[in-house]
Amino acid sequence: MHTFFRLPAKFLLGAFALIAFSEIGYAQEPPATGSPVVVELFQSQGCSSCPPAEANLNAIAGQPNILALSYAVTYWDNLGWKDTFASEAFTNRQYDYSHYQKQDGVYTPQVIVNGQTAIVGSDRAQLDQVVAEAHARGPSLSWAKGQLQVGAGQPNAPADVWLVRYDPRTINVAIRAGENSGRTLPHRNVVRELVNLGTWDGHAKTFAIPAASTRGLSTAALVQIKSGGEILSAAKDSSVNTDTASR
Repeated sequence: MHTFFRLPAKFLLGAFALIAFSEIGYAQEPPATGSPVVVELFQSQGCSSCPPAEANLNAIAGQPNILALSYAVTYWDNLGWKDTFASEAFTNRQYDYSHYQKQDGVYTPQVIVNGQTAIVGSDRAQLDQVVAEAHARGPSLSWAKGQLQVGAGQPNAPADVWLVRYDPRTINVAIRAGENSGRTLPHRNVVRELVNLGTWDGHAKTFAIPAASTRGLSTAALVQIKSGGEILSAAKDSSVNTDTASR
């Protein structure tokens, strides 16, 4: 895998095999009903270790009980290939996780499940185990007429409400330079928009949903302890389109 950004890209650090996040961000209330497990992959088309992790995410992307999200980070763009989906916002999100958990840096491929558990994304057995053990315990979420309704609850810390828009298609990207030069890499659930809708403090609240900048994207919402903490609840708002695209 590509290791911490502060270290040479070729080193392998087995210490990243499993990091259990122990932070508790919600009072002991009943679990959020129907909340999918959020699986976030941080990867780059310029990272030779990332395709197996992307394949693992692709394989679970269609499961109704999972919200699989692929974030393309920017810090490997200097390896000869600029990732076609990368955004500084996604890089910053990974750094938020790193800072919250007091890690020394960031690496790819990294998977974070429900904002709590970090693993190397290329290990499918470990991924399945962590997903099976994950649970949500936050407020209810529902969609109605261009609005997101967040139910009442008892968070132990302020929480952000995030709107995530992602492309549910399989997008085949031909890589023409860098470590993956000559390969065509399939991507699913590529995140294209990440919008902070506001803060949830435990009171029931309704958030207006802004219009999407691109057609054909699926939408989800996350309620998450601020600055990289636990994801308390998640919800998808529409059925997923399974068209295949090439870029």
